[in-house]
Amino acid sequence: MIQEQAGWFVVNVKDAKWRSSDTFCKGANFEIDGRFPDVGINLMVLSPGKPNCRYHRENAQEDFLVLSGRCTLLVNDEKKELGPWDFVHCPPGVSHVFVGAGAGPCALLAIGHRRGEQHRYWYPKSELARRHGAEVPESTDQIPVAYADVAPPVELVRPEWPLE
Repeated sequence: MIQEQAGWFVVNVKDAKWRSSDTFCKGANFEIDGRFPDVGINLMVLSPGKPNCRYHRENAQEDFLVLSGRCTLLVNDEKKELGPWDFVHCPPGVSHVFVGAGAGPCALLAIGHRRGEQHRYWYPKSELARRHGAEVPESTDQIPVAYADVAPPVELVRPEWPLE
């Protein structure tokens, strides 16, 4: 028999914890109070020309679904244009980043496996990522080094919806 666990909840996306960055995208984080130790769930809104983060790879899988708008996927130093309902699966070790494209915002749902203390990142140098504003200052496995040259994101208090 499977035992019921406490902790289920409902949260509207506009009431989630939102952050914004001048360099990267706006995003809602659903990893409330550490309730998801095994999975990360985020909604990102990418403006045209803005990456969601730095070009990187992880030792765990991540999956992405474009909900609306257009974006460019940089994956293993290749470029692919995406639109609504395109699904992307990145197995462990696949370098990737998304960059907003088109005339308006792109809404992107990200779901990734987490490995607790064993979760690892690698941020490689990449000419393609550089051309799209997503390259790290130096190759590293340290998140603080990868983002050392940009201001940290700021929390948004009840952002307008839909975000622009």
